[in-house]
Amino acid sequence: MSVIAEAKAPPAIDIATLRRRLTSDGDLWRSLDEIAGTAEFRRFVEAEFPAIAERLPARPNRRTLLKLMGASLSLAGLAGCSRAESIVPYVRQPEMLIPGKPAYYATTLSSDGFGIGAIIESHEGRPTKVEGNPDHPASRGATDAVMQAAVLTLFDPDRSRMPLKDGEPASYGDFLKAMAGLVSRWTASQGRGGALLVEATTSPTLAAQLDALRARYPELKIYRHDPLATPAAGEASHALFGSGLTPLYHFDRAETILSLDADFLGEGPGRLAYARDFAARRRVRSPNDRMSRLYAVESTPTITGAAADHRFAARPSEIEALAAGLHATLEGQAVASVPPVYTAWMAALVDDLKAAGRSALVVPGAHQSVFVHAAVFAVNARLGALGNTVEFIEAPDAPQVDGDLEAMCEAIAHGAIDTVVVLGANPLHTAPAGLDARKAFSGLELLVHHGLYRDETAFPAHWHAPAAHALESWSDIRAYDGTASLVQPLIAPLYDGKTGHELLAVLGGQFQTDALPLVRQHWAGLDDDAWKKALRDGVIVNSAARPVSVTVPPDLAGLKPAANAGNGIDIRFVADPWLRDGRYANASWLQELPRPLTKIVWGNAALVSPATAERLKIGNGDVINVASNGADVDAPAWIAPGHPDETITLSFGFGRKVGSVAALSEGYDAFHLRRASEWFATGATIAPRKNSMRVITTQQHQAMEGRAIVRHASLDAFRQTPDFVRKDAPPSPTESLYPEWHYDQEAWAMAIDLSACIGCMACVSACQAENNIAPVGPDECERGHEMHWLRIDRYYDGPVDAPDTFFQPVPCMHCEKAPCEVVCPVNATVHTHDGLNAQVYNRCIGTRYCSQNCPYKVRRFNFLDHQSFDKDEAGPEQGVHNPNVSVRSRGVMEKCTYCVQRISAKRIQAQIENRDIADGEVVTACQQACPTQAITFGDRNRKDARVVREKAAPQNYALLEELNTRPRTTYLGKISNPNSRLAKLDEATDG
Repeated sequence: MSVIAEAKAPPAIDIATLRRRLTSDGDLWRSLDEIAGTAEFRRFVEAEFPAIAERLPARPNRRTLLKLMGASLSLAGLAGCSRAESIVPYVRQPEMLIPGKPAYYATTLSSDGFGIGAIIESHEGRPTKVEGNPDHPASRGATDAVMQAAVLTLFDPDRSRMPLKDGEPASYGDFLKAMAGLVSRWTASQGRGGALLVEATTSPTLAAQLDALRARYPELKIYRHDPLATPAAGEASHALFGSGLTPLYHFDRAETILSLDADFLGEGPGRLAYARDFAARRRVRSPNDRMSRLYAVESTPTITGAAADHRFAARPSEIEALAAGLHATLEGQAVASVPPVYTAWMAALVDDLKAAGRSALVVPGAHQSVFVHAAVFAVNARLGALGNTVEFIEAPDAPQVDGDLEAMCEAIAHGAIDTVVVLGANPLHTAPAGLDARKAFSGLELLVHHGLYRDETAFPAHWHAPAAHALESWSDIRAYDGTASLVQPLIAPLYDGKTGHELLAVLGGQFQTDALPLVRQHWAGLDDDAWKKALRDGVIVNSAARPVSVTVPPDLAGLKPAANAGNGIDIRFVADPWLRDGRYANASWLQELPRPLTKIVWGNAALVSPATAERLKIGNGDVINVASNGADVDAPAWIAPGHPDETITLSFGFGRKVGSVAALSEGYDAFHLRRASEWFATGATIAPRKNSMRVITTQQHQAMEGRAIVRHASLDAFRQTPDFVRKDAPPSPTESLYPEWHYDQEAWAMAIDLSACIGCMACVSACQAENNIAPVGPDECERGHEMHWLRIDRYYDGPVDAPDTFFQPVPCMHCEKAPCEVVCPVNATVHTHDGLNAQVYNRCIGTRYCSQNCPYKVRRFNFLDHQSFDKDEAGPEQGVHNPNVSVRSRGVMEKCTYCVQRISAKRIQAQIENRDIADGEVVTACQQACPTQAITFGDRNRKDARVVREKAAPQNYALLEELNTRPRTTYLGKISNPNSRLAKLDEATDG
């Protein structure tokens, strides 16, 4: 679905009318378009395949299609751009390699400079799938969407392929000669006039190399550019404790949690571990179970706020006052700074925190100010939480640098620096507004850029050297808790890229070396056995940082909240959850993955509240001009329920035109408006334009309107009525005309806990990577033709200004009485012996009867060929594909298969060993990726199976069970834990 507003037409959505409708109607709703009944929404509800007749071109744009195909499928580097001329069999098969049987290797992937452990599946030396490492503290076996896309970026044909001198191809030998001249010059001048610009990293080896270069060239300057840096916690701890420390949070120990603008479930290097711990305290199966309680104050809607029992929207400029008020209240001091609208619930919140005591936890937003962090540290200390739910460690990412990008540009302007070597960063895209980095760089005598792509910074560089991908590299990296782990290559560099370690070695005069000995030398304390164990396990034992004992001074070291900013609009800057600062903009999987709350794909929008949109008389897609501090951008508006008023959210990651896939996306570049490293700005203005822009969203696709979809209750209500999911639900029929099925072996089934699901989309991305699901591009997404076999529906309940938010993953239900099976004229959709609704691709003739007959809207029709099957064109382009899953051609129906390839592999293994398949042995891709373990899969015939226990929970229910499809996938109703003292306040606010 896209939203395109006509320039002269009035807004399609009347906010005041919607408020009245939601006051009198308690049904769940997906979007403002749905409750308004707009024509756009009706179009998607009334057509299974919207607008196909009038909008599908007779011949699709092949150039656009090939762009998408290339980034999705190419195995570049085996023969460069040329076709494979011959196929050479093994002369000597590598030891331990069995054709057709995957091997698994532990490595570590970087997330904003921190390490997250991964297990990589490799087929005959070709990496195909990323899983989480269960032994790594940052992943616990889970992954996120960016990790899943690592294989896709490895095979991206847009990656830089060779060194470039002034934009022209050159050899690596020529590059080394140029670097030898630079080394000679730096040796003579002790590095005077030279500078390194590094990005965020926690690599111990790289830090040691930087120290060695600093010792070799005393005059050399080292700067760091991290556009997503959040230094406030370190600065606050330095002010309070005298050293820059990093807080660690233990959500598994917390009874009452307050998030002060902290999206700890979706952001930060510890997000996967925090999500696992948080969900562990929210899992309720009987009325006697306890669960934690989460309060969230946030300046933009997040998945953490969606998971909260009480959520309060606040302007970014109000968070400091709230932190000061909370601190003063707990200290017994007079509270004068808290806005009156928040005083009603502050007392109940404080009492709840005090009752929890050392089991309370207050988490500040990483992007918030130094004062907010200091006040929160003091609040945790007052509650007794230090040492229990909060611990401090030495910061893992604290390399010694001489300044940031702004300081470097200033030094260049003053003539102190004439040579810059950029490692990995892209400052010409991510530089803050008001800093003319391009002008500064243009005055350099020598600019060397090292990166995966020929990006905005590489274009004006005198030398560009291609970087090795993380899956091609040797390195090391630290996790959020300080644990060190190794990075090992899964494949030889496809384009002869070099790691940052190798480039630093060259600058240190070592011209004939590679990364392995450099990393091995740094960990010389590990003998061969310990080194092999670290490679095998993915972590270096006993390397986590030790907690540091701290004492908070009573006066917060003199830190004070900032003065009231006055009038104007607040701007909240956020990193796109998938593209981050734009470094992953060329990954089609990530471009097409819906954002958790807005469901926007292939672009970004400026988020505003319903009240602000009503005041400005704008609707979804209307272009607005946002101006702040002398800079401005035009962006399409998007009305976000629950967004704070007089605040606008702008996201990074878009607006890039470098890269074939990135050029397909739409949106604005928020870096044009961001000053320094700020995460919010005050005093901005918004002016509506008279035009509109396309915003593509999937929120109306596959709608199951007007039914009891997500069932939810409070913990108190669950204790009174454990089977609350049956309340007001239509009864399930007991008789059916469909055939009965009997299962002598396995009977596979799935249960999804809605209380644990946080809507992070990891399962959707994992399903795409596992099952060779093709991206379709922005135009096809606009028509409703995205191919994801698994979707996460987002629902709202309550008023548009402050609704509750629910997420529901929807795969194929694998119905016992499957409506899809009986209507297929060629028997392409069949029932298997173990209960799956299987799809036989080579029988399918594309009638789409099965899709029309599916009430869950979980079938996807492949309208176009998204990959080439011509032997002269395809060549090695199938490299990213899972060889255990067929690659579908145009004109077939696709759907979730419960990862039947994984079931088959475990069945074969069990038969070889003459045993039954063990419970938990088969793990689906979505289940394996889920950080909160919300998905359970197993054999329903095993009475001791975990999935059987899950389905026996009193809150278990089947989706649309009144249709008598008897689905194998069922849900556990969502249970929340609100404070009863605030229930009346919430009701008054809703009214």
